[in-house]
Amino acid sequence: MNVAHLIDEFKELLEKENKQANLFQLKSQFLGKKGKLSTFSDQLKSAAPEERKELGKSINELKGKLENLFNERLEKLVEEEILQQLQKKKIDYSYRKKNKIPDSEMPGTHVVSEVQREIESIFSRMGFMILDGPHVEDEFHNFEALNIPANHPARDMQDTFWFGDKKHLLRTHTSTVQVRGMKMQEPPFRFVGPGKVFRCERTDASHEMVFHQLEGMMVDKDLSVANLIYFMKVLLKEIFQREVEVRLRPGYFPFVEPGFELDMKCLLCSGTGCSFCKQVGWVEVLPCGMVHPEVLRQGGIDPEIYKGLAFGLGLDRLVMLRYGINDVRLIHSGDLRFLRQFGQ
Repeated sequence: MNVAHLIDEFKELLEKENKQANLFQLKSQFLGKKGKLSTFSDQLKSAAPEERKELGKSINELKGKLENLFNERLEKLVEEEILQQLQKKKIDYSYRKKNKIPDSEMPGTHVVSEVQREIESIFSRMGFMILDGPHVEDEFHNFEALNIPANHPARDMQDTFWFGDKKHLLRTHTSTVQVRGMKMQEPPFRFVGPGKVFRCERTDASHEMVFHQLEGMMVDKDLSVANLIYFMKVLLKEIFQREVEVRLRPGYFPFVEPGFELDMKCLLCSGTGCSFCKQVGWVEVLPCGMVHPEVLRQGGIDPEIYKGLAFGLGLDRLVMLRYGINDVRLIHSGDLRFLRQFGQ
């Protein structure tokens, strides 16, 4: 085994990449099932019995070294990206002192933005990329590519803000990021896409016309509902810093088959019933399912080879559950007296 050459090659290629997506693709080329490391594993099959133990140990050590090199480069790249963003968004903190503005009147980060960043961090640690997409979409990305053609009844489920040309609209869900993400990446991959969405509907304690979602997608050869449940449970446990009671029930969404609604017991009333959970004791937080084969095809992925799982989070609802807020309109009111309660 020419171990030194493989390590040097991997290290050299890692240093040349400056995008997270490319790093994960490079990792797959070396550590994937058909990656370069697999050629060493093939030697294990043909080795004599007395040689297999030492050979297996050497292969595991090599794998560990390659993974360490990848993690070190990824960490450095993330740090570089953060520094670049900070340089672009410098804040003149001397402004407050020069203009004698008291601390109580200084702006802060919105509570939804804080929770969004925290969730992005959770998914990043699980190997997910963070993607973004435009607010103004076309019919293809918002409907057709997601298995919702012009005559599909699901279009009636979403009251849409259309532009004058009747071809463009304000996106009604962050599922549009799925379509763009599939065309950007080569499987296997995993990503999440947070952002604002827009629906023309009546507001109440749990509904707004402008709100926040986070879409997630994972595509690989061997995926099942078990993988979906695992990621959702890990996410909710990390967000609320405790075990939460959940239930999975069948749900219909055109872009997944089978589809599910993952509910959690309402943390505001502990399941006894309140205005936020509509007196049922449960709150729908995670529509999810296995990606419909037609949606994979629209994204340029062969459903005979790959499977996908997808989920959507209501960020505003998670904020409400976490901080005990019983009316979503308070979050979007712009009332600084309300927002400052959360120490942002």
